[in-house]
Amino acid sequence: MLKILVPTIMLFLVTWSSPKKWLWSITTTHSLLIALLSLLWFKWNMDMGWDFSNHYLAVDPLSAPLLILTCWLLPLMILASQNHISTEPIIRQRIYITLLISLQTFLIMAFSATELIMFYIMFEATLIPTLIIITRWGNQTERLNAGTYFLFYTLIGSLPLLIALLLMQNDLGSLSMIIIQYPQPLNLSSWADKFWWTACLIAFLVKMPLYGVHLWLPKAHVEAPIAGSMILAAVLLKLGGYGMMRIIVMLNPLTKEMAYPFLILAIWGVIMTSSICLRQTDLKSLIAYSSVSHMGLVAGAIMIQTPWSFAGAITLMIAHGLVSSTLFCLANTNYERTHSRTLLLARGIQVMLPLMATWWFLANLANLALPPTPNLMGELLIISSLFNWSNWTILLTGLGVLITASYSLYMFLMTQRGPASQHLLSLNPSYTREHLLLNLHLIPMLLLILKPELIWGWTF
Repeated sequence: MLKILVPTIMLFLVTWSSPKKWLWSITTTHSLLIALLSLLWFKWNMDMGWDFSNHYLAVDPLSAPLLILTCWLLPLMILASQNHISTEPIIRQRIYITLLISLQTFLIMAFSATELIMFYIMFEATLIPTLIIITRWGNQTERLNAGTYFLFYTLIGSLPLLIALLLMQNDLGSLSMIIIQYPQPLNLSSWADKFWWTACLIAFLVKMPLYGVHLWLPKAHVEAPIAGSMILAAVLLKLGGYGMMRIIVMLNPLTKEMAYPFLILAIWGVIMTSSICLRQTDLKSLIAYSSVSHMGLVAGAIMIQTPWSFAGAITLMIAHGLVSSTLFCLANTNYERTHSRTLLLARGIQVMLPLMATWWFLANLANLALPPTPNLMGELLIISSLFNWSNWTILLTGLGVLITASYSLYMFLMTQRGPASQHLLSLNPSYTREHLLLNLHLIPMLLLILKPELIWGWTF
């Protein structure tokens, strides 16, 4: 664990001591080395379960893929931000990169924490850099409003969790994830226990986000700069799913009765948010709503707690992290050229940037879960486990899959095909940096399907 954390913390020194002309290349190289080093987490003795560096930091098959995804995204965020941040004063460039590094540090400590209170503190600490990135480097005038939504939704959701954790510490005498995996059967029957159950999960459901408490997400995505959108879609939403998978183990036997309203909201949300995508005119908003739709499937899968659904949830989280980050990068390449996020104004770009259109096509096919992408494996595991739980869910999940395919193809056709507008005749060509960035997203996603047991956690 320290072999990743120490170089990450040293990256702060690198950022502030590098000469101006080398700043971007040195930080990108350093963070890429950390990302390559983090791949060692895939190599362990599976029979042991946890792999400790000390009592408070440990890695297991559930957290390892998410930790590697976190480390992998930092160089990609720096690559993606380079064009529009490098024109700013050098001090602001350094602050921007520092915020991204601090976000990675908090996320590594959140995913590897073995104590629930430490996980909670790191879960909340990720708010601060994200909020500064959205409100200071956001594109539009609405960014303060978006930051307020993001902060208050998450804070109001997670305060009950803190009280629930303190109550649990009082009852069990420990909040170590290693110990509370094997709890004494709790006699949960009173109304207070039902409130405690809800308090434990609501913070994670807001973070995922569950349909109904999802309104902060499109606002935050639309206003955030490219690095903010990438880390939000790829990793911060997964904090919610990871927290749920960790904590739901000890909420039995109440979950069987209490989960129904949340399950219904999650699966109904898949259809509702997918339908909203079909009516979007704003490209980033469309990708943000598609994230809510995919996370609805993950939330439903975690609630029913079967080995297949857990494997499907973690697989879909990793696959969606890579794909949604790719789509935001593509939306950003369009925005840097047309200075608009409106779908209609970016028509016909395929004629001028044919290779970029290929990346658009591959990313959209991955988003609608075409074989052989890991998205398909995740969705198949989730849909079949939901069908096993109740036959009626096949109607909703099947309809959700159809609408997902519709809006993914709609997004491709609206941005790439058709006659080009007159104002697009003098576009900048696509850069090697952008193609490298998209390859570093898509190649790992396609390689994962060759060895999917790396990302399906400890369920099989």
